[in-house]
Amino acid sequence: MDIVIKLSQFLLSLSLLIILHELGHFIPAKLFKTRVEKFYLFFDVKYSLLKKKIGETEYGIGWLPLGGYVKISGMIDESMDKEQMALPPQPWEFRSKPAWQRLIIMLGGVTVNFILAFIIYIGMAFVYGDIYVANADLKDGLLIENQAMQEAGFKTGDKIIAVDGEKIIKFDNDINGKIVMGKQVLIERNGTEQNITIPSNFIDRLSKVEKRPLVELRMPFAIGAIAPESKNTALEPKDIMIALNGQKIKYFDEAKTILDENKGKTISATVLRDQKETQVQVVVNNDGKLGVQLGGLGMESLEKLGYYKVSKEEFGLLASVPVGIEKGKNQLIGYGKQLKMIFSPSTGAYKQVGGFKAIFDIFPNTWSWEVFWTITALLSIMLGVMNLLPIPALDGGHVMFLLYEIVSGKKPSDKFLENAQMVGFVLLITLLLFANGNDIYKAVIGR
Repeated sequence: MDIVIKLSQFLLSLSLLIILHELGHFIPAKLFKTRVEKFYLFFDVKYSLLKKKIGETEYGIGWLPLGGYVKISGMIDESMDKEQMALPPQPWEFRSKPAWQRLIIMLGGVTVNFILAFIIYIGMAFVYGDIYVANADLKDGLLIENQAMQEAGFKTGDKIIAVDGEKIIKFDNDINGKIVMGKQVLIERNGTEQNITIPSNFIDRLSKVEKRPLVELRMPFAIGAIAPESKNTALEPKDIMIALNGQKIKYFDEAKTILDENKGKTISATVLRDQKETQVQVVVNNDGKLGVQLGGLGMESLEKLGYYKVSKEEFGLLASVPVGIEKGKNQLIGYGKQLKMIFSPSTGAYKQVGGFKAIFDIFPNTWSWEVFWTITALLSIMLGVMNLLPIPALDGGHVMFLLYEIVSGKKPSDKFLENAQMVGFVLLITLLLFANGNDIYKAVIGR
């Protein structure tokens, strides 16, 4: 069932993005009276799953889920329809339209992608608001158990003050992305501020260690369940460990240190049970474990127990607009930085380029509309940016030639555009093979 939910989210998000992107080309083409011969979700190599002709356009669903397309008359695209291009230009064809109209048609897809992302972020601000822990309220710092972070010099208990001079106001998921993209991180450790330089190969190193967040909230030692083989029958689910072997503890990471020091021993413990302190004896096995499963506590419970103060901002429809725009802008800038790192070999970021499996793996096994829209908005930005790359066969390649035509007043020949389209197609196939090859390598060989 989990795989069905994951696959459903993946296909729904991908289909939505493809259809809206192609609509971005389709609508201005129609407005400028340019004939659109096909409008397809996925590619119809040899045959279609579904198709229906309405007016002059055939609408359909292909069997190959690698994207989608609109086939516009008189345009050199992936269809490579040389027979049509060999005929005299017709008034309804793309090639007969003024350059400014062709430019608008080509920019339509990525424009829709960016608009969609910003609309999603505005909608999410309105519906969900903003729930966070203020960075200033993290009195005991953060949990840092990511090996690459530790190798870079970070330790549990550090407070992240700023990344590249930008002060961190809220603790949220964005902080991990800022650190990955950053060069200098200002931390506070034991009351003293210091700078840590992020290594140039940090992303490459991240790929080779256990996958977990770079920084996390420190959590209490809450017991979720007792393993059947555990000797610690005095413990109960929902107990919260507040002392071990006579030492007070507040967080699970503190408990791990004490347990490691007392492997194979029976020690005293104090737990918070039904809001009362209870004394018990616990048996630590030879692995430094108690034979219990950790329990998760929601932010509301953590706030009641005095661990964190949770802040929530709610926005009206008008107030959601600047909040959503700011979020979209930050994501757009962040993705631009990621691309820059991918094209810098010293970072090793190119090794993390993924294909369809990497996108599939982003989606969770449980359905969450909030997570779904968050991922869809990010993918929409990625699709928009990638399509703007000046590679023939991508929208950006067509835009590049159109801008040349507008500036110089000279239109590239159809033969040149055909050859450029073939070069671009080979480049795209190479990138596709590389990205999906990375997925296969990670799955078969490992990190």
